[in-house]
Amino acid sequence: MNAAPAITPSERLAGFAALLREHGLTVGVAEQQAMLEAALLFGPLQEGPLQAAWRALACHSQREWKLWPDVYERFWHPEKSRGGVKVSGQTRPSRNLRQSVQALHEQMNAASGAASLPGPSPAASHAASDSPFASQDPQDPGSPRAQGGASRTEALHQRDDQMWMPQELSALRQLARQITARLQPRPTRRWRSAPGGRRLDLRQTLRRSVGWGGELMQPAWKVRREEPPRLFILADVSRSMESHAALFLRVARAFALEADARVFVFHTRLAEVTPLMHRDTPVIQEKVNAVTAGFGGGTRIAASLQDFARHHARAQLHRGSRVWVFSDGFDTDEPDLLAAALQEVRAHGARITWFHPTRQVPAAAALQRARPSIDRFLPLASLADLVAARHVLH
Repeated sequence: MNAAPAITPSERLAGFAALLREHGLTVGVAEQQAMLEAALLFGPLQEGPLQAAWRALACHSQREWKLWPDVYERFWHPEKSRGGVKVSGQTRPSRNLRQSVQALHEQMNAASGAASLPGPSPAASHAASDSPFASQDPQDPGSPRAQGGASRTEALHQRDDQMWMPQELSALRQLARQITARLQPRPTRRWRSAPGGRRLDLRQTLRRSVGWGGELMQPAWKVRREEPPRLFILADVSRSMESHAALFLRVARAFALEADARVFVFHTRLAEVTPLMHRDTPVIQEKVNAVTAGFGGGTRIAASLQDFARHHARAQLHRGSRVWVFSDGFDTDEPDLLAAALQEVRAHGARITWFHPTRQVPAAAALQRARPSIDRFLPLASLADLVAARHVLH
């Protein structure tokens, strides 16, 4: 049995920078290189000054300054903090700041003979190769994408289950805003005043005539009031969807902010997480992780959809509502139950779109029997799929 490859100190520092970005801190390649230089400057026995230097480099607001101690202790001194469960299921090797910095110095001493050679320095090479902005092949099994690696492909189109940079989250919200604008509004029986309307607002016109001695000099017009369609997102966070849960939740959060969508997650049961989608703090993220942690007991899609239609959204489902299901369609309930549950949703007049993480529509028996109740199937393995789907979502 082959031994696991050793984690270099620069890789540990890159992992720490990735953890900081997961908590909203803006740590780019320049900050990461400066942190590496500070580690080489202070040495392994001066953790206090080294931590203060890193904190000054990484923190740019009061929130980040207060958040720093918890993130720092969680990464470099995990024995002092309680363990946590992450949706991705990945585990990090044990780390020690003093050992990492000592190893950096040893590497520098070992490479001192090659310092006069042309080309980048060893420290810069490590920083560049371990940087989350370094070029990596996303198809390479050894590529450190999950730990912060990147490819030459635009991140917005390939980002799936890894951490997200602030500019990418802004781009995702802009995409959600564009898709929301394309959703067809639902006409109502009510009217509203509008200068370009075609129907005379008699009441408002009579009120205006008072100022003109009863003459109808300023007619008022009105148009039929339209309401945006109600959007519901149901994300599958069971064990089989573990690698896609982070992408689904990020997409759901963008539509919760831009389209006022109600967001639900389900595995063996259904739970609403809409209030958590409107807040983005480490504490809230831990709550989302706790809610979305699968119990390993399979996926009950039919039961979750029935609970959704009968209790959670019964009063809000109506003609023109949109129900988006993010799932691979593999259900542990009886195959016929899924079709019956979707029929209950359709009975309210809602349109159902099924997003699946594969190129082709999943071949699950329950999903195949329920196809007549689903308006369309769309792949959603990365944000490139969402960009492609914006032209058919209306």
